[in-house]
Amino acid sequence: MNALETFVVDVQHCAALFRLGRDVEAGLVMIDLMGAVHATFESRSQATQQQWIFVLDQMFACQEAQNWLALADYLEYELVEVLTESQSV
Repeated sequence: MNALETFVVDVQHCAALFRLGRDVEAGLVMIDLMGAVHATFESRSQATQQQWIFVLDQMFACQEAQNWLALADYLEYELVEVLTESQSV
């Protein structure tokens, strides 16, 4: 499994934890995951970095509002899309 596939599996797992109401556990997983994902965007184009920052801001807003289902959606769909697009550029 390559790095992208590993990130996608980990993101999907984290999203599933939020959907199951295990927000404390998912939050801890998300911290580690976002640190690892952030490192991959440092060498990407400015446009890709802006997409990453936008999605990250949206996820943090959901977390602050304790909207776990919206956060799970951002993780599973928006973040995966940005990760996939960044690898194809």
